Amino acid sequence: MPMTMSSSIKLKSKQDTFKLAEFLAPLLDAGDLICLYGNLGSGKTFFAAALAKALGVPDFVTSPSFILLNQYQGSKFPLYHLDLYRLKNEQEFWELGITDFIDKGIILIEWPELATKLLPETIQNLNLHFYFDGKNRTVDIDAKDKFAPYFIK
Repeated sequence: MPMTMSSSIKLKSKQDTFKLAEFLAPLLDAGDLICLYGNLGSGKTFFAAALAKALGVPDFVTSPSFILLNQYQGSKFPLYHLDLYRLKNEQEFWELGITDFIDKGIILIEWPELATKLLPETIQNLNLHFYFDGKNRTVDIDAKDKFAPYFIK
C-alpha cells in the first residue's frame, strides 16, 4: 500500500506560493501529475504560474479555461497545463489527447474531478486543495508515494 501524507500550509503572501512551487519543482519528473482543486479565485492558476516559473518556463502562464490545454517548455520537461472546468463528459477529456503526452512531461490539471475518475490512481500522487476565505489562503496537500516523505509533519 502506498504511503500517503497530508499537510496544510498557510499562504500568507504571493511569496509563500512561489516558495511552495520552488520546493516542489525539483521533485518533479516527466509523467508526474499534479491535481489542483479549489473554487474560483482560490489560487490554482497563480500556483500554476509559480510552478511554471520554478520549472524554467520563460512564458507568461495563463489559465487555459477556454482552450483547455496550454503547453510550455520548462528547462527539463514540458509542462502541460489543463483546465477541465468546461468539460462535460469523458469523451471531451479523451479528445484532449492526454494519452499522447502523459508520460512526456509534467501534467498540471485545474478542476481535475473528471480526470481523476479516468486516469490511473497510480499516477495521482500529488493533490493540492486551495482555499481562500476572502482574507486567508491555505493549501492542503495530499502526497503519495515518492512525494509523501517530503510532507511528513
